[in-house]
Amino acid sequence: MTESIAFNRARFEKSAPSLRQCPADEGIEVAFAGRSNAGKSSAINTLAQNGKLARTSKTPGRTQLINFFSLGDNKRLVDLPGYGFAKVPRAMKQTWDHNLAEYLQRRKSLKGLVLLMDIRHPLQDYDRQMIRWAAESLLPVHILLTKADKLKYGPAKAVLLKVVEQLQREGLRHEVSVQLFSALKQSGLEELTALLNDWYADLPTDG
Repeated sequence: MTESIAFNRARFEKSAPSLRQCPADEGIEVAFAGRSNAGKSSAINTLAQNGKLARTSKTPGRTQLINFFSLGDNKRLVDLPGYGFAKVPRAMKQTWDHNLAEYLQRRKSLKGLVLLMDIRHPLQDYDRQMIRWAAESLLPVHILLTKADKLKYGPAKAVLLKVVEQLQREGLRHEVSVQLFSALKQSGLEELTALLNDWYADLPTDG
């Protein structure tokens, strides 16, 4: 039987501007990533049952760090910088891109990626890039179609099926799963928690 992670015990550990400043590369990490308006912080806070764990901010500069939260037993949840800002300087965007790619491709303790997309605007170009980066590192990806409460169930389910179809058509379906999620209604939380418990239990640490 899979041991349940006490996500409500998640505690802030460290913020790092780049791979070099990250905690020791050991144990198991699962990272959350998504566009700046995809509801990433809200999803993390809902998972942890702590509305103040991951900061929600409309200021791009505050989200450029890689944030680590300890779950105990050498397990961590990682909040990656939001991407997709249109109004930040090009140099800052290039730095974010480099740090995200480097973390996804070189971090040995990273064992899975939760990719959040607003259900009304799924599979943007950068979302696809994140999936490709993960695929290059053989990382499983779990997509949360967030803000599902904005649509009725029928249309929301239709979006989910369309996303799955698009991933298959574009050759991005390998090791990628998709679900509906609403932080406001806490719908999809049980499915997400079950998947994360499996990832933390079944994916061995290095060494």
